[in-house]
Amino acid sequence: MDPLHGYYLEDLEVGMSDSFAKTISEADVYGFAGISGDTNPVHINDEYAKTTMFGQRIAHGMLSGALISTVAGTKLPGPGAIYVDQTLKFKAPLFIGQTARAEIVVTAIDERRRRVNCDTHVWVGDKQIATGTATFMVDKRPA
Repeated sequence: MDPLHGYYLEDLEVGMSDSFAKTISEADVYGFAGISGDTNPVHINDEYAKTTMFGQRIAHGMLSGALISTVAGTKLPGPGAIYVDQTLKFKAPLFIGQTARAEIVVTAIDERRRRVNCDTHVWVGDKQIATGTATFMVDKRPA
């Protein structure tokens, strides 16, 4: 893989996978709230969050989704890949201090359309907290 480009379509195979892990800090949650504008108190207000079903603050669901984007843009398919679509189902909360691991697995390749379909997952330990699918546009190798 070229570090400035990532994989070319011809280099990808069904079953290839890669992942990225990050421990979510309080600063990450506040930063995401600032960038996204999502200031829901369940994310940023300790006293409010204690009254919720979670009993504590939780990270934004889309913060875990952003970790999938990290895999896509830096590892698989890698730099140069273009996000076409993403589905996500959130199955469990991500708490501050937990380490989330986002994973992408290639499930299909459409060479004519230059599309790569993938399963996407986010895990905390062995517990899946988010799952979905994504499609990426990937360049063919230059002639």
